[in-house]
Amino acid sequence: MEQFSKRKILVVEDEMPIRKFICKNLIMNDFKVYECSSGEEALKTIKLESPELIVLDILLPGIDGFEVCEKVREGFPYIPIIMLTARAQDNDKLAGLKLGADDYIVKPFNPLELIARIEAIFRRMELCRKIESNTIISQNFKLDKNARKFYKNNKQIDLTPKEFTLIKVLMENYNKAISRDDLLNKAWGKDFFGDFKNVDVTIRRIREKIEEDPSKPKYIETVWGCGYMWIEEVN
Repeated sequence: MEQFSKRKILVVEDEMPIRKFICKNLIMNDFKVYECSSGEEALKTIKLESPELIVLDILLPGIDGFEVCEKVREGFPYIPIIMLTARAQDNDKLAGLKLGADDYIVKPFNPLELIARIEAIFRRMELCRKIESNTIISQNFKLDKNARKFYKNNKQIDLTPKEFTLIKVLMENYNKAISRDDLLNKAWGKDFFGDFKNVDVTIRRIREKIEEDPSKPKYIETVWGCGYMWIEEVN
């Protein structure tokens, strides 16, 4: 009898030897695997099978991995995506982050690394259940949504309403890059006519309040060309 606990993973890779190699290692680690060789086929499979994670190559025939990622984020925003590519260029990584990829791995890679990254994402998904409550706990920080209070090492840190909103959005989406545009809309509203400098200045003030060394931030990381990311270390 098939184990109901098996996680469903979709592998989208046009090179058959690589795809079969990835699938074999996933199956050996007790995942239920679906495989596709094109972006078009992947989008159909996602609708039919509802995978819990997608391993997605960038260089695909027809619809490439970037477009698949974008369409998945539009229709299935909660499915995590690990992007694969033979290119190690920063602009590829940045493009993937902007489109909502959760992780990025460069070929060739050790299959154990891919398994470790997948398991880390699933652990983070479990931790996301904390976020559904009224309290977000991250390392030595606690954010109380109802009381709109923020603590570090159980000591309250005073935040302005804009600072609280920004840090809440970042913590709710930990280890994921959030664009300056999204942060601006969340904290100032879509009708605000200011620019991204408002976000940068507010993030700088937050860092001064929560970071041991604001010039070398450990918790709020800058994602160049995109925005910011709350770093959550998952053991």
